[in-house]
Amino acid sequence: MAAYMIQMFVLAALAGGYAYSLIRRIMKFYGLDVKKNQFKTLNIALAIAATFSCVNLFSTSAMVVLHILVTALVLDLAELAVQLAGKNRQHGKAYKIWEKVHGCGLVPVVITCAIFVYGFINMNHVIQTEYTVTTDKKVGSYKIVLITDTHYGTIQDTDILKEKVEEINAQNPDIVILGGDIVEEGTTKEMMQEVFSMFGGMKSQYGVYYVYGNHDRQPYTNNRSYTDEELENAILAGGITILEDGYTEINDDLVLVGRGDAAWGNVSGRASTEEILEGVDRNKYIILADHQPIEAEENDAQGVDLELSGHTHAGQIWPTGLLTELSGGLNYGKYQVGNCNVVVSSGFAGWGYPIRTGKHSEYVIVTIQA
Repeated sequence: MAAYMIQMFVLAALAGGYAYSLIRRIMKFYGLDVKKNQFKTLNIALAIAATFSCVNLFSTSAMVVLHILVTALVLDLAELAVQLAGKNRQHGKAYKIWEKVHGCGLVPVVITCAIFVYGFINMNHVIQTEYTVTTDKKVGSYKIVLITDTHYGTIQDTDILKEKVEEINAQNPDIVILGGDIVEEGTTKEMMQEVFSMFGGMKSQYGVYYVYGNHDRQPYTNNRSYTDEELENAILAGGITILEDGYTEINDDLVLVGRGDAAWGNVSGRASTEEILEGVDRNKYIILADHQPIEAEENDAQGVDLELSGHTHAGQIWPTGLLTELSGGLNYGKYQVGNCNVVVSSGFAGWGYPIRTGKHSEYVIVTIQA
């Protein structure tokens, strides 16, 4: 955590330094004397504001400032490329237009506004994503619905989930799995009770199952709106089965495992997959629900056939998802880890920011076929 805070302060300092030079250049473009005290003070004040906005990377203001600064930096690099291309190209009509476009400072703001409008629309447009997995094991055909990361009652219109629940019910799923972060720190007690009542009423042949995410119990706030007991009671009152480091058998051919959340840095002390599956017949088809898409190699070694996860939001804000992939993490989609299929959902909604520029919002349908 300390290393993370240092990185955030370094990023904020770099953002503030670049903001100072950017604002100074824009002032010069509009003919302001940047050496005068009032303009010098304004320049410093705006740069300090940009710095403090970026200290908390999880704030919307930080996202706005960083999008503007990164876009401006790209334009500055383009300007440098034009200059390196040769001075003889800097006297044409096209370059004079470019010079005004680059110098006025409005383009980064316009582009950022366009990105945020797209991101807001994308956050509230939920699609259905389908995967089919096959197996040599003797198992019947099952249609499984995976819903993760609704973060209910916070940044997405609640009516969207209500509409999609009806849409899912019409497809007659066999199993519904709630993959964690259904609620979070910003969810009120009333909204928490409402969402689990809604999910508890879903139609599924073999029931609705739940695994905790890292936000459900509101660990990142000192001002909780409900207790762990109230949360558990609301889940159970909806007829939802909680699987936390445990499993249940469905028919004679399928085992559904639910793991406790790993928490920040995988320090929760949860049971291992090996411990949970002790005594389980590995000839049966084993599905493991884990909020965070981690330990897939261990799951494969223990005979897990299908892991279902969420948590990543597929990055939510581009290019976070790309960086996750480059670092070797599982970010979004269907993966093959040994003999284990891993499906990572981008989630029904998002967290923190009311926008999604990385991938889409979704619920997932996985069909298992022998």
